[in-house]
Amino acid sequence: MDDLFAAPGAQAARRRAESAPRAGEPRSYRIDAPKVQRLPLVLASPHSGRDYPSDLLEASRLDPRTLRRSEDCYVDQLFDFAAGIGAPLLTALFPRVYVDANREPFELDPAMFEERLPAYANTRSPRVAAGLGTIARVVAGGAEIYGAKLRFDAAKDRIDRHYWPYHEALQSLLKQTLETFGICLLLDCHSMPSANAPGAGRAIGTQAGARDAIDFVLGDCHGSACDRAFMIAAERFLSERGYRVARNQPYAGGFVTRHYGRPAEAVHALQIEINRALYMDERSLEPLPAFAALKKDLQALSLQLAEVADERAC
Repeated sequence: MDDLFAAPGAQAARRRAESAPRAGEPRSYRIDAPKVQRLPLVLASPHSGRDYPSDLLEASRLDPRTLRRSEDCYVDQLFDFAAGIGAPLLTALFPRVYVDANREPFELDPAMFEERLPAYANTRSPRVAAGLGTIARVVAGGAEIYGAKLRFDAAKDRIDRHYWPYHEALQSLLKQTLETFGICLLLDCHSMPSANAPGAGRAIGTQAGARDAIDFVLGDCHGSACDRAFMIAAERFLSERGYRVARNQPYAGGFVTRHYGRPAEAVHALQIEINRALYMDERSLEPLPAFAALKKDLQALSLQLAEVADERAC
């Protein structure tokens, strides 16, 4: 598998990521790993981080609660069964609005910065145009985050301290799993606002709405990120349990799914988007009683997909 640190502008960042963290610096990620990995799975939650740094809060025009609109609330907790079934779970601790680990290293909006961006920055991607680059311009819903322009050095510091360490950890878990089992399936775990779920047409956070819109969107980059058997198995499993499931619309898979999904190299990636109305009140941000049942289904789904991976490794 290609090393993401070969990307432009990344060599100094690699040296930074491999060095000891600064005193008092918050960790970038957490790995909940089993004592012995028994399944060819790696689970990852890049958007559920909720450690909001003071420099973000001071620079933002928005209050902390509004910043959380972009957060995949509780997704790390929905999947925290991973170690218990024999698979590692990687969780980003930094919030998505601070650095988005599901983007290219430098998808940046030049209008956000005081100075000209380096030539290696990707300034023309659809994510940048939507305000949702590696350093986001807006939160979910479109509210502008910053009241003044940023310095590129400050953005690069965020990327050095958080983005690269997260991806170094993810790469390591994938390589270890591939070496151990001869195959690896990455489940990239996300949640979507109920208002953005296909078929939505309801008040946000209502239980009734969960019956009217898609519950899960499964993304495999239109068949390029994983063997089709994983998509078929996941869709069948969820549908048989009464969930409404869509493939690749409107979420086909972000940078993580596209970059790490290499079926020809026996590394598969499947993105899972969960309708937040299934497990939380989107107004109060409190979990719903249905949280535990959903978590149980996700555990069973993970075990089912592990069986598919074992079959593909034979």
